[in-house]
Amino acid sequence: MKQYLLAVHTDFSAPVDPAEMQDAFAAVEAFNKEVMDKNVWIFGGGLCPPASSTVVRPEGKDVVHVDGPYAETKEVLGGFWIIRAADLDAALAWAKKAALACKNPVEVRPFQDEE
Repeated sequence: MKQYLLAVHTDFSAPVDPAEMQDAFAAVEAFNKEVMDKNVWIFGGGLCPPASSTVVRPEGKDVVHVDGPYAETKEVLGGFWIIRAADLDAALAWAKKAALACKNPVEVRPFQDEE
């Protein structure tokens, strides 16, 4: 089976109603249980807000560390799942459930095939 990244895009700057957040947490927990029970789960997790990030940028033969997000955008990666799916259609079906659970857009990307 092919592996797919289901990437959650979140606007960390937008205020979130605490009750809606709790509903989303419960729905995501149910989604996580389902992908685990169906044996398609490989790994997943939520991410801290972009302000907590450090970007490691190449500078010639060395690197520079820069605090904060790499890109200036409202929507950033807020979490992800890595799943096994027979094909893109199966991955999209899981992404639909994920998007409805977390109430955010979910991008689906296949991993490159290993040689």
